[in-house]
Amino acid sequence: MKKLIIIVNVFLFAMAVNAQQAQPIFTNNPFPKTITVSGSAEMEIVPDEIYVNITLREYQKRGENKKDIETIKTTFLENCKAIGLPDSVISIISFTGYNNYYSFKKRKKDPDMQSSITYQVKFKSSELMDKLVEKLDDEATQNFVIANTSHSKMTEFRRQLKIKAVQAAKDKGIYLTEAVSERLGEAITIIEPDESNNTLAFANGFTSNNAYSQTNLSFRDRIGNESGTEQEIDFKKIKLRYEVSVVFSLK
Repeated sequence: MKKLIIIVNVFLFAMAVNAQQAQPIFTNNPFPKTITVSGSAEMEIVPDEIYVNITLREYQKRGENKKDIETIKTTFLENCKAIGLPDSVISIISFTGYNNYYSFKKRKKDPDMQSSITYQVKFKSSELMDKLVEKLDDEATQNFVIANTSHSKMTEFRRQLKIKAVQAAKDKGIYLTEAVSERLGEAITIIEPDESNNTLAFANGFTSNNAYSQTNLSFRDRIGNESGTEQEIDFKKIKLRYEVSVVFSLK
């Protein structure tokens, strides 16, 4: 029994020593005074990646043979090549035509059914887009819709904005601490903004009244101003904004 009591006492003593040694880890805060500040940065950029969805469809004028989809496709791709658009910026979104089994069966029941195809084309500027519009077949072109705008250097712009946002947070921390006669110390925590929740305004469309029609109206039509001259088409700028939160120690 005495041996058991001695062993228990030794065990309890060891636990007490360990608890005393571990205690400073939880109670000794290296940063007893801190300040949490936010910083933001934003910029507007002119898009150099303009994604346009173009829908082409077969048609037949009175007294003429039907303009089939294969001919329309060939002409469209030749026009794209003529203005300097490489194949890499052209992709097919949807296609209803001879190569589609469902459409093939439907066409047998309805010979007058019109096949269609929708391309997505990435333009670098509105000027290049205008060149293609001038070559489009107005009868075949059913839709010309700006789907999205972006910039080829978007990753670099985001990086620059995050750096500026952190710098803005530090500047704010300096003048706020000086107001209470303190000095800003080292950064303890930096909370990076969530990419999915950042304020990113993709401005699709134009700033003027010359937006291209999304119906089968003439794509070569323009809305002139009061002087009778053609207005210039301009894309709205893309607005990027990031906000960070930084925790600093106080000296």
